[in-house]
Amino acid sequence: MQSNKISIIIPARYESTRLPGKPLMEVANKPIIQWVYEKASQSRLAGEVIVATDDERIHNAVKSFGGKVCMTSSSHASGSDRIAEVINKNPDIDIAVNVQGDEPLIDPASIDLAIDALISDSKADITTLIRLITDEEELKTPNIVKAVIDNNEYALYFSRYCIPYARGDYKANHYAHLGFYVYKRDALLRMTSLESSDLEQAECLEQLRALQNGIKIKTVKVNYKPIGIDTMEDLNNFREYIEKGFR
Repeated sequence: MQSNKISIIIPARYESTRLPGKPLMEVANKPIIQWVYEKASQSRLAGEVIVATDDERIHNAVKSFGGKVCMTSSSHASGSDRIAEVINKNPDIDIAVNVQGDEPLIDPASIDLAIDALISDSKADITTLIRLITDEEELKTPNIVKAVIDNNEYALYFSRYCIPYARGDYKANHYAHLGFYVYKRDALLRMTSLESSDLEQAECLEQLRALQNGIKIKTVKVNYKPIGIDTMEDLNNFREYIEKGFR
């Protein structure tokens, strides 16, 4: 069942700190942004996919493969701000799905799980994805954000630190947060209108602004580990993955 009121919006900018121009870097004759767009388009519940960018090169690339694209301001501090501009321009969008522009193997089934969770839960303002951490090394790196959830799977906190801390022999589950969100329209507009919070600035995690202001985030557990493109090594690993015939 599709609805034009549910839109996947992919924020994409050309200037990246670690890998400038990555949305347009090609693998198997397709730019990364096209890989992401085509995967996201496999969602059963979203009615459309839109790339939100401030760069003419990305705009033209999306147009060239037949995708839908919206030009946005170059002053946005985050992808959420960029998506908020798109939904402000499109008052018919009730639910906005934030798919990162550097995850070419995003799982369409997981997108739909998060959309369905938001539709089904009247208390949730935002849904997001988490996965169980089984690798001890992942607990140590600040590049993998950890999520702590309550008994109803609402987020209590997110941190780059290893939480919960295991004191003594008892070990609780640790969950990694995947940078993916589904927003109710009003929740996104409210969040992006708020001042950046102290916890957000300390951890460099914008979802903490939402939590501090009483915006409820429901988590959805998934079993896959996305491949993000942040470095040239990541790009080469993805290229090798595709060359082996995986999709």
